[in-house]
Amino acid sequence: VQILLKLWRNGFSLDDGELRSYSDPTNAQFLESIKRGEIPVELQRLVHGGQVNLGMEDHQEQEYVKPRLRFKAFSGEGQKLGSLTPEIVSTPSSPEEEEKSILNAPLLIDDSMPATKIQIRLADGSRLIQRFNQTHRIKDIREFIIQARPAFATTDFVLVTTFPNRELTDESLTLQEADILNTVILQQLK
Repeated sequence: VQILLKLWRNGFSLDDGELRSYSDPTNAQFLESIKRGEIPVELQRLVHGGQVNLGMEDHQEQEYVKPRLRFKAFSGEGQKLGSLTPEIVSTPSSPEEEEKSILNAPLLIDDSMPATKIQIRLADGSRLIQRFNQTHRIKDIREFIIQARPAFATTDFVLVTTFPNRELTDESLTLQEADILNTVILQQLK
């Protein structure tokens, strides 16, 4: 972290912040730490044990003048809460579009048997929607993903349910036995 300490006639400031009086005991202790070559406790807490580069400017011939506020872009980092894979929010606007998103890969569906639709959110952010019989197995979902996206054939991945997240490890279970009828399945890369 880069911090600029400016010394003024009537106090000091850090990074164009407020004026701090030399007579305040906390501020005097802060300056004493710097004179001894130590990182003040306040700055240690600020950087959480990271490195501090302290620059100094001498303005002791001038009175402190509050600087104009300048726009400072957000320089932190964001954290996504919830799902480990990105969620693509897009709903088909018509039944025709929904039918287009259902892939007709060589997966045999027995129309005389009960069926279900499974939405698969892939690790690359895209999604697949496919109709399966309830007697299809979890390994059929894996094979379907590889047929639909051949790039995943050489990639090690797991299938996970949405909340509560549960890894589908026994791929011999039917979709009904795994209790994943009409659900969303997440693909997570290992």
